Amino acid sequence: MRLRTVRGTLRLGAYLLLSAPRPPRADTVGLEQRLAALPLDGAPIEHPVEIRWNAHQVPFVLARTDRDLAAALGLVHAHLRLGQMETLRRVGYGRISETVGPVALELDQTLRIIDFGQAVPDTLRMLPRETRDWLDAFVSGINHYLMAVTALPHEFALFGLEREPWRVEDILTLGRLVGADITWLAWLQLMHLRSSPEWNRIWSKLIETGRGLGPNLAASDGVGSAAMQAALGVNNRAGSNCLAVSARRSAGGSAWLAGDPHLGLSLPNNWLLAGYKSPSYDAVGLMIPGLPFLAIGRNPWIAWGGTNLHAAASELVDISEIPDAALEGQEETIRVRWGNARTCVVRRHGRSPVLSDSAFFRSADRKLALRWVGHTPSDEFTAMLRVNRAHGWDDFSAALEGFAVPGQNMIYADVTGEVGHALAAWVPKGLEKAPADLISHSGEWNGFVTGGGLPRRHGSAVDFVVSANDGPPETEIVVGHFFSSPTRRDRISSLLSSADRIGFSELVKLQRDVVAPTARELALEFARLARAGGAIDEKSARLVSLLETWDGAYDAESAAPAAFEALLSHFAKLFYPHTIQAAYAAGWAMRDLIADDVRAADPGQIGPLVRQAVQRTAKSLGLRAWGRIHRLRLTYMLGALPVIGRRYRYLDLPTGGGSETIMKTANGLTDRRHAVRYGSNARYIFDMSDADGAHLVLLGGQDGWFGSSSFTDQVALWRRGDYIRMPLRRETVLTEFPFVTMLTKS
Repeated sequence: MRLRTVRGTLRLGAYLLLSAPRPPRADTVGLEQRLAALPLDGAPIEHPVEIRWNAHQVPFVLARTDRDLAAALGLVHAHLRLGQMETLRRVGYGRISETVGPVALELDQTLRIIDFGQAVPDTLRMLPRETRDWLDAFVSGINHYLMAVTALPHEFALFGLEREPWRVEDILTLGRLVGADITWLAWLQLMHLRSSPEWNRIWSKLIETGRGLGPNLAASDGVGSAAMQAALGVNNRAGSNCLAVSARRSAGGSAWLAGDPHLGLSLPNNWLLAGYKSPSYDAVGLMIPGLPFLAIGRNPWIAWGGTNLHAAASELVDISEIPDAALEGQEETIRVRWGNARTCVVRRHGRSPVLSDSAFFRSADRKLALRWVGHTPSDEFTAMLRVNRAHGWDDFSAALEGFAVPGQNMIYADVTGEVGHALAAWVPKGLEKAPADLISHSGEWNGFVTGGGLPRRHGSAVDFVVSANDGPPETEIVVGHFFSSPTRRDRISSLLSSADRIGFSELVKLQRDVVAPTARELALEFARLARAGGAIDEKSARLVSLLETWDGAYDAESAAPAAFEALLSHFAKLFYPHTIQAAYAAGWAMRDLIADDVRAADPGQIGPLVRQAVQRTAKSLGLRAWGRIHRLRLTYMLGALPVIGRRYRYLDLPTGGGSETIMKTANGLTDRRHAVRYGSNARYIFDMSDADGAHLVLLGGQDGWFGSSSFTDQVALWRRGDYIRMPLRRETVLTEFPFVTMLTKS
């Protein structure tokens, strides 16, 4: 298998080098040329639909019926992101080998074992009529574009794609792919550590702190982890900040809602901006390509955003005692580009796939099944469509009852000035607060606790709410086991509490904040331990002085964060055995875990190691600015390939921020130049006192078409802290979205 993978990789590289069409560079295709490519005639609509565009190719759709709106949105998604959507569709079905050859066989087998579409037939049957009509219309819009356009996106030629009509089942499967459980990647990194003599101590530490399983998408290593991250980490809302400020604390006399999703940083962006009006809908915000609702947005009455809840949505179950004959098996055929088709057998125990049949999750002595809420039928589409048109808290919270995966902290604000926080998830009943191991031996789940049974916070007495993937309030119901460090939540809360009144300028500044107080505390502790051992050499003294005067800000121009991160890297290598480093690196609270250990350690034991790490850092670092080694490198997914990847690399810029800052730009432990692969990739601020007060920006661009002037044009806005206004008032839309296309029926 490994030899076949190597051969497949070489074949892919040779194809890209010798035969693959080169993608056009940005700004070679202008806005008017892109809009002229839209197939406007013969659209699957009943009445003409007006689509207005701004200079960044952001659409605002004006439709006379809800069904026409859904069809127009399907066409808009296909126009802007068809290549991205087609790639994700094939990921969802485990069909990557069809596009890149044998190199993806093991990944395809794993994706087919997981089976994102398992619950789709049952979900399809439970959809309300209005939701099914909406999805049918959305798909018809995608297919109209797919079949009518002459020129197809670059991905079709690059990956040898054919025009395959979309189905509602594809949209539902894509929704489950987006809902993939983020802990699977952490399991992949932890599985091989279970044979270590230190495993029980490692697991107990992770459970005790309630932090650690993320996973750390900035620092994952290994072929399997990288491949799974590429497949599963594309759209999953793995991290984020979101906050709402009530009228009591607002500078404008009404509520505000603001946030920034944290995802993998790539081109095209994981989001697209859109606005729309029809008889039932009047909203603006962020959509996931291929999903027909605003995941984050506002309408005339409410605004909503959110962060990943880290809910306990899945578990690994030991089914070694189940005889193979009792398992269901199905043979799957994987078509392979440049090779013969392969077959694999996908086995299940009830709804639970046998995950240890995957090369990535194989266990030498156990047969492991994956139990996941996402294999149970649920209807997130109806839930989010109802959120999109909700008029108040009761509508909003009731809509979320049907939302199962991925579990979300849903943050709310409305025009009356009130704010709130609801949990949207289906959590298995009867979970243990402290599981004894990574692998469970329990029986089937006994039902779920849904949104109405989970903690909620709302009312006129609430000044503000903040979510940064931290744990929910203490409750008898076990919602999850591993939550993010409270660092970002505490920093946001501190900034909000210290402001007299909060308005647009305060929120803009907050979203660009790069201070990590916990990093400053650890830097001071390192400096204290270094000096406590006596005199130090001149270079080390300069380094220690730098740490002592650092305010914790990860500014791109500052040498202090580069020095601290390098010191942290050297210290970890000296202090921890490989198994502990690997376990801590599997989660995104690695720095908190290190800080806990430093505080708990005997100074006599840890002091000499800190001094040695200081000497190594001072000798090798040269006090470089953080931005010289911390790089915002935006690429297409092929950009990581050697040599050939240069065609798909677009920007390599210095950036501030770090793994624990509000403006997250995450990195692993390193003293070398590195690319930021995970962090804040969009921003939004909603002013509920103004119907035109929606401000959004993407780290990238709106258009997924290679060569488009809208491919990376928002990067400059993002770096400056600027936004694109997304109005709701019709007269403002007509002014600020001056480019018009009209869809007409045949």
